[in-house]
Amino acid sequence: MTATPDQDPTPDHEQSFVDRSGDRIALRSYPDPVGAPEAPVVLVWPAMGVRASYYAPFAAALRTAGFAVVVADLRGTGASTPAPSRASRYGYAELAGDVGAVLESLKPRLDGRTRILLGHSLGGQAALLHLALDPATQVDGLALVAVGLPYWRAYPGRRRFAVLAGTQFIHGCAVALGRWPGWGFGGRQARGVIRDWAYTARTGRFPRLDGVDVEAAVREVRTPVLAVSVDHDQYSPHETLDYLCDKLVAAPIRRTRYTVAESGTRLDHFTWVRASAPIAARVAAFAAELPPR
Repeated sequence: MTATPDQDPTPDHEQSFVDRSGDRIALRSYPDPVGAPEAPVVLVWPAMGVRASYYAPFAAALRTAGFAVVVADLRGTGASTPAPSRASRYGYAELAGDVGAVLESLKPRLDGRTRILLGHSLGGQAALLHLALDPATQVDGLALVAVGLPYWRAYPGRRRFAVLAGTQFIHGCAVALGRWPGWGFGGRQARGVIRDWAYTARTGRFPRLDGVDVEAAVREVRTPVLAVSVDHDQYSPHETLDYLCDKLVAAPIRRTRYTVAESGTRLDHFTWVRASAPIAARVAAFAAELPPR
């Protein structure tokens, strides 16, 4: 598996691709901070249906905070393939495998450096699942930003009933249509991704993946975790990240909230990216406390 440079890089990043048995995962690799060739590396995994390009402001904030940055497009989103269709068979197991494949492809750049997986929403779940399914992986830290397990009972008040109904309706549509068309939520998605996502929403548990009891595997994850929830997050409110963190019984966790008062602007599940300097500072403080390589 190799990352193949694209022929049309933009001035601020290089586009490359990681081959995955005929499919490919697209990467936007940003230059190392000036004067810091051995800077720690943050590998960003986006939310469901969100392109890597959306995270350009966050990549800039992370670089200002002293990181080298790579942002992936989730499988089937942006420049990554395959486009979700009735023929798509992938789900959470493949998303987690993509994380490992990207880490392997970046090995020459990562060797000797601190490396942090940073996931937003579904990207955070994929990063965590990679750590659970591949405990030998060489990752120093996991940062979860606006991530939560979408378990309906974890949501506050009567909202939980709308979450249960909505997630299962989306799953029903994906089964009937062979994919989720992205009607107002999540972009176009393979039915396997929606199947696994809806399972977690219904049961509060990760599904078994490739025969592995993922719930047990998650409890064994020991990678240090930075967990940041965001005010007014319409999809992953504070309580859903608390619920996810409760599963990480063996991992040291730094749990914080990013508030409107701190940001000075409106926040939600997506807009934090445009005001992400305080979160980049949190990631820098987290990285500074990780054991050196």
